[in-house]
Amino acid sequence: MKRSDLTEKILDIKREKGWSWKHVTDEICGMAPLLVIGALLGQHKLVKPLAKRAAQLFGLSAAEEAMLNEVPMRGTGVSMPPTDPLIYRLYELILVNGPAMKAIIEEEFGDGIMSAIDFNMEIDREANPKGDRVKISMSGKFLPFKYYGNEQGIPEYGFKEA
Repeated sequence: MKRSDLTEKILDIKREKGWSWKHVTDEICGMAPLLVIGALLGQHKLVKPLAKRAAQLFGLSAAEEAMLNEVPMRGTGVSMPPTDPLIYRLYELILVNGPAMKAIIEEEFGDGIMSAIDFNMEIDREANPKGDRVKISMSGKFLPFKYYGNEQGIPEYGFKEA
């Protein structure tokens, strides 16, 4: 069985049972819902206790449970540029606003990146009389670039200079 086959099996069971993602994540719990759903969709791994809970919930075999605990090949299954309208709009958001976001982060923190590994994200509904809004909050650890071979008073890391 390929990981994509397991994802389809999980989605089929979820559909047949009429479960919401909230129900699924409440039953499995243990990590942020975004990570649990991502794991069930094949983009993250579930640690062994959560893989066991997911396997029990979905009635999976021992081999399928083990597959949920394997580190996946992340990003597979999404074409670039994305074709799904919602995913494309998120992609477009970064394409259009990414340079400004980069400039603000570098001005505030220095020469580095925002981690997508040491990272939190929440998605919420924000009520609005003109139509509800999607609120996405992201928080990633700042990782400064390391200046290898630095000498003569050059800092070792790219933190914002005073």
